[in-house]
Amino acid sequence: MSGEFSITSLRGGATAAILSADLDIKTRLAQQTATRWFERRLSLRSPLDPPLPERPGRPAKPELVPPKAVGKRSLHTVNGRLATLHAIAHIELNAVDLALDIVARFATEPVPNSFFDGWMQVAFEEAKHFRMVRGRLNEMGADYGDMPAHDGLWQAAHSTRNDLTARLAVVPLILEARGLDVTPSLQAKMRETGDLESAAILDVIYNDEKGHVAIGAKWFRFLCARERKDPAATFQQLVRANFRGSLKAPFNDIARAEAGLTPSFYRSLTSTSYA
Repeated sequence: MSGEFSITSLRGGATAAILSADLDIKTRLAQQTATRWFERRLSLRSPLDPPLPERPGRPAKPELVPPKAVGKRSLHTVNGRLATLHAIAHIELNAVDLALDIVARFATEPVPNSFFDGWMQVAFEEAKHFRMVRGRLNEMGADYGDMPAHDGLWQAAHSTRNDLTARLAVVPLILEARGLDVTPSLQAKMRETGDLESAAILDVIYNDEKGHVAIGAKWFRFLCARERKDPAATFQQLVRANFRGSLKAPFNDIARAEAGLTPSFYRSLTSTSYA
């Protein structure tokens, strides 16, 4: 626990949070590091920073299985809602580590400090989301780790570990943007079943995620402009090289466009284009 108070750099704090297998400490470290960075009480990096791990720290559970091994969930049963919330908690936990990883891994990139401001804001909010969803699971008599989860999110990050532009294309502009597509219908179904508490949590997540996609789109366009590349064409090229499978409709075009992700980016990558 004492390590929480010896952080001297942003990269060091982000890495310490990634390394932590205790999820209470992980989320607290993420938020503490973000707050100290916003207050300009940390340097960007230090020679004493620990090396980044291949994988983030995790507790013994949940068991990680292939995506196809995670069954379909009906929101009309309590168990189905628990399974859905567990899956969301898993996504949010991965999102914490992904935001921290983009900061720690790319701390030597020639980008403005406002790049790190944006991603530490994302890390802070993803930690908030994980706690909210886990708290809801606890209220319903369950906990994170009670059910299997899949490992696809971290695999996507691993494939883009050497290319910041590719990381931005895959994580915020595909994985986070997918949340904008599926969350509104999930909220509506939660309300239909009378689970207003879970629907309210999804509302917070949905509104924050718009901002996360916007941060991704902003910096993706920044890097493309610096290299004089067309953003939409570059996005498509990077997705085809680094992302398995095709993008699935329906898309929340309005929310995506509000975040700076227009249809010219993703329409040609939908499943029908590969038929």
